[in-house]
Amino acid sequence: MKKTAILALEDGSYFVGYSLGAEGETGGELIFNTSMTGYQEILTDPSYRGQIVVMTYPQIGNYGVNDEDVESKGVHVRGFVVKEAFGFYSNWRATESLHDYLKRHNVVGIWGIDTRALVKKIRERGTMKGVISTTEKDPEKLVQKARQLPDISQLNLVEEVATDRIYYWNEGDYDLLKGFIKKENKGPLIAVIDFGVKFNILRRLVSEGARVVVLPPKNANELIPEISPDAIFLSNGPGDPERVVEGIRLVKQYAGKLPILGICLGCQIIGLALGAKTYKLKFGHHGANHPVKDLRTGRISITAQNHNFAIDPKTLPPELEITHVNLLDNTVEGIRHKNLPVFAVQFHPENSPGPHDAYPLFKEFVSLAGEKG
Repeated sequence: MKKTAILALEDGSYFVGYSLGAEGETGGELIFNTSMTGYQEILTDPSYRGQIVVMTYPQIGNYGVNDEDVESKGVHVRGFVVKEAFGFYSNWRATESLHDYLKRHNVVGIWGIDTRALVKKIRERGTMKGVISTTEKDPEKLVQKARQLPDISQLNLVEEVATDRIYYWNEGDYDLLKGFIKKENKGPLIAVIDFGVKFNILRRLVSEGARVVVLPPKNANELIPEISPDAIFLSNGPGDPERVVEGIRLVKQYAGKLPILGICLGCQIIGLALGAKTYKLKFGHHGANHPVKDLRTGRISITAQNHNFAIDPKTLPPELEITHVNLLDNTVEGIRHKNLPVFAVQFHPENSPGPHDAYPLFKEFVSLAGEKG
């Protein structure tokens, strides 16, 4: 039998549907993702920590889940909302259903609601806090619980997802018959600062010939002299970039000493460290279909994105230039230091899920690291 679930929002509205995954109650910031596929990669992306993800594509779960299409070792979303959840699946790589996967990872979800109306509400009002429950039947009580949730800007979510140890990574891109290919590279050593790094970022660096070592952010500035890398990479991650003080401090310390590349949260951290300011977007960018223009070449790439904050272009110091802009809303999508080997992009060039248009960025960075090594 279908078990009833309720999604209540802080604005007083609520939706009644059916339970998906684990039973119980969960709360977080509601955002929506416009990707048609890749729900398993989305569920396991550490950047979604603290958030309830609403999928705009109506049919989710039809190809099941497997052991390979993951971006971390666990599921990080606080909740999952879909229009139609498939109880059956059809894919030769699948090992279980979406429902069983969410249940196994103790993620509370809801399906059978009007996700189009929900997304329209988020677009008009902006990001909201919400609660999903299969246990509480009074929507008004759930609305009050949603209103009492802390704002995501008050939380240091990076601490919840970042590694606490050093480890080396040698797994490259995926081969249809062989799986992920391990490589023993002799290229430049890149220190990846893990604020919630996605596996496919590490795979892309390895596939371009780099050696990769992943460092915890809390003491990365002390570890870098010991490891002596050829370049520094700042990863994606969740939450407000202003709270990632260790990352900001690291960029200030090593800008000009080593090449630095940042992606997503890493981009915002670089901006803050070099004098710019960030702000929270109304409802964020989450999806695999965002057109981004490279202002240096005029080339337009379709990109994958997942961020709630952006760099304020009016606050850029003169030594930073904007290299990329989002063609949907003209927000900053890339910056570069005019004199130092420091650059960053707001989008996700590693795709997963998403197009491969921005893959060359990794080759550019690895080549730069090799020159400095």
